[in-house]
Amino acid sequence: MAQALHPALDAWAPLTPSAVAVELTGWAAPWWIAGGYGLELALGRSWRTHGDIDALVLRPSAGELHEALAGWELWVVDPPGELRFWPADEPLPDHVHDIWCRRPSSPAWELQLMVDEAGGGEWRSRRHGRVRAPVAALGRRSADGLPYLRPEIQLFYKAKGRRPKDEIDFAVVAPTLDDAARAWLDRALAVTHPDHPWRAALRGAGPA
Repeated sequence: MAQALHPALDAWAPLTPSAVAVELTGWAAPWWIAGGYGLELALGRSWRTHGDIDALVLRPSAGELHEALAGWELWVVDPPGELRFWPADEPLPDHVHDIWCRRPSSPAWELQLMVDEAGGGEWRSRRHGRVRAPVAALGRRSADGLPYLRPEIQLFYKAKGRRPKDEIDFAVVAPTLDDAARAWLDRALAVTHPDHPWRAALRGAGPA
């Protein structure tokens, strides 16, 4: 069988959150819409365009993804950034935290899956093992029933890059967080980015 060829890295035709839910219908494992779309589900409105779509899954169930996305091509990102085809008979390597997905008929990527660690009912961030939360409290559901990652957890992941879109998302979302969510994000950033300017904004010391 010929090796599948992947589209260009910037070739995206992202599914909508609703379409992701349709594709994962019947998969019993937990998953959550993440990234900018996840933040928009949390607030119930849109404020910018999106070039891709992310969902978070947990490593203990990642081996089921070929069955959950039957007929799709799954590619893994091997650090420091090589994208390669992931065959169904290969266990997901422990160092892989990023899976790109498309249907063979599509000329572009349609879904990106982020893989985080979990065990004993507890989620552990791929960025640092001390950043944790109960799996049962990791996400919420939108008015339409779509699962999305809690906004403070998504902002924690966005804090590393501080791309223009991340700064926009923080400016929009941070003021909507309740005290518990702001405190969680501040504590998480203290572990990974103790000097991050978002911490001052979270504590009311001025804009980031």
